[in-house]
Amino acid sequence: MTDYHPGLDGVIATESSISDIDGDKGVLSYRGYSIEELAEKSTFEETAYLLLTGELPTKTELKDFTAKINSRRDLPEGLIELLKTLPKDSNPMDVIQLAVSSLGTFYPVKFDAEELKANKYTTEYYIDISAGIIGSIGSIVAAWNRIKNNKAYIKPDDKLSYAENFMHMLDDSIKVTPLINRIIDATLILHAEHTINASTFTAMVTSSTLASPTQVIASAIGSLSGPLHGGANQKVILMLNEMGGKENAKAWLDERLSKKQVVWGMGHREYSTKDPRANILTGMVKDLFKEQSGKVSEMFETAMALEEACEERLSKKGVYANVDFYSGILYKEIGIPVDLFTSLFAISRTSGWLAHWIEQVGNNKIFRPTQSYKGYGNREYSENS
Repeated sequence: MTDYHPGLDGVIATESSISDIDGDKGVLSYRGYSIEELAEKSTFEETAYLLLTGELPTKTELKDFTAKINSRRDLPEGLIELLKTLPKDSNPMDVIQLAVSSLGTFYPVKFDAEELKANKYTTEYYIDISAGIIGSIGSIVAAWNRIKNNKAYIKPDDKLSYAENFMHMLDDSIKVTPLINRIIDATLILHAEHTINASTFTAMVTSSTLASPTQVIASAIGSLSGPLHGGANQKVILMLNEMGGKENAKAWLDERLSKKQVVWGMGHREYSTKDPRANILTGMVKDLFKEQSGKVSEMFETAMALEEACEERLSKKGVYANVDFYSGILYKEIGIPVDLFTSLFAISRTSGWLAHWIEQVGNNKIFRPTQSYKGYGNREYSENS
């Protein structure tokens, strides 16, 4: 009989070459490249290609990959009409999951077990499929934001980068500066991959059944939607609003800790030091407020007071601010609606999920864990008992 590990904690479920974490040192790398270097020097498109293929693209490869993404940014009319039928107050993650799942009907993918076994699917095949899904999901999020607000769908602009085009399609009332575009691009890079978390494991399990890639991504979106995973950045903003101001931060935290309640955006299962992605976003927060002539919102001041209080009380336990804490603040300051925060996470993480899909089907065995049964033994059935 094997040992039971709740949540599969510490269980090695796969061998992967996609990303790596050193939680004690606060290090995250994609395909051997540090997250700091990628966030500073790369773009989301280039990083997505790296995750999918294992190598940084040449100029020609990046141009071709970007063109494939761009070719799917304009959504089919049928998909837009489908979105219009949905209640305006729908949870955006439910909408995105539905829309991504429907992509398989608008763009059918041939994925045959026998052809896979015969190694007939080339790297180019996987790139084509992945680029299409990556291209569509950003437009789906942007389109839904406009449709739910009774605004017209904005067509994509192929002259713009992925991050720039997303902001262009999302909301033309948001003043977008080069710094804001860079922040969006960097957050897409930072959220793109993070080893075997809940949603990635969901994607791997679905991949192992040889389901279509759109269903792989749809299943992962469902997993990401939970507040213990991707939904945490939205909870950060709700938490800060509840606090009522920076002067309440210490008392609010003490009460929270005394009741053993979650402090959203603090701590990470993989890191015993500060999340390296949070370190990067800290600098971006400072850059954003410098651009805004040093003006900071009351919410940002509250967030900084809370982080300081948490460091005083929790740093000895290895609990520090994580990526959700800062990404939520940045998105709020930029003007992105709170209910779309997790959707941006999904846009980014799709590239990582697809990398794991490619890796899983390339050396596949369907997941079938066992259980330790704790129920009744044999019982006799009797009528009207």
